[in-house]
Amino acid sequence: MATLSSMERIWFIVNLIPKGNVLPYGIAADLAGLPGRARYVSRALKLAPQSLALPWHRVINSQGKISFANNTEPFRTQQELLRLEGIEVNAGKISLSQYQWKPDIATLVMTLPF
Repeated sequence: MATLSSMERIWFIVNLIPKGNVLPYGIAADLAGLPGRARYVSRALKLAPQSLALPWHRVINSQGKISFANNTEPFRTQQELLRLEGIEVNAGKISLSQYQWKPDIATLVMTLPF
């Protein structure tokens, strides 16, 4: 099996986030084996081919907020996509205690190819 690039590992992790859950950029980086690379996660999502159809909207910042500026088109789009999945969004904020994806170690060991 070919080794996945850093970007491909991030895409893999983001694709695992279940509907109705969110994951902070930093945790996504950690799970991809890239601790401290939260900003790289943002870049990887921006550069992801649309054909991957990644659930990018499920990735938020460490404070549980949508990172786009309020009332911009990307902010409204992300907010709407999250709400369509049953996630409560209040002024761009999501409750991490309620909606953060917390995969168990067995799931990760059995799923991750890296």
